[in-house]
Amino acid sequence: MAEILHFDGFIKDVSYQVCVTTKDISGRDPAIFDLASFDINDAPAAGLIRTRTGEGTIAYSKWVSPKRTRTYPFERIYNTYNSPKIITVIPIIKDEGADGDLDKIGWITFSWMNLLNIYIVLAYYESAEKNRSKK
Repeated sequence: MAEILHFDGFIKDVSYQVCVTTKDISGRDPAIFDLASFDINDAPAAGLIRTRTGEGTIAYSKWVSPKRTRTYPFERIYNTYNSPKIITVIPIIKDEGADGDLDKIGWITFSWMNLLNIYIVLAYYESAEKNRSKK
């Protein structure tokens, strides 16, 4: 009969160093926007927002779907991870109609962003176009 092993332990003093540079994956500097003129719909997938006082920046990233496995948003998040304040904009639901997928944000996404110390801004699509693909 096989013996079952049980391990108990505690990992302490975990530390890490962020190795992501300020440049994105293609070597470009991130886009920087003033807060007063920032529009998430026109902005690139990730960048920086200058605060009203001009003394600091807030890093942002945006998701096109609430599903992590469809659009792989983590590159955009990791490109902003060296900033002191980070937000990510996630749609709550993305309904592609009868011929598409119904994507909803999952609880694990909230948990993951919380563990990474990233603020979530919940978003919704105000308008959409009908999916005309044939399956």
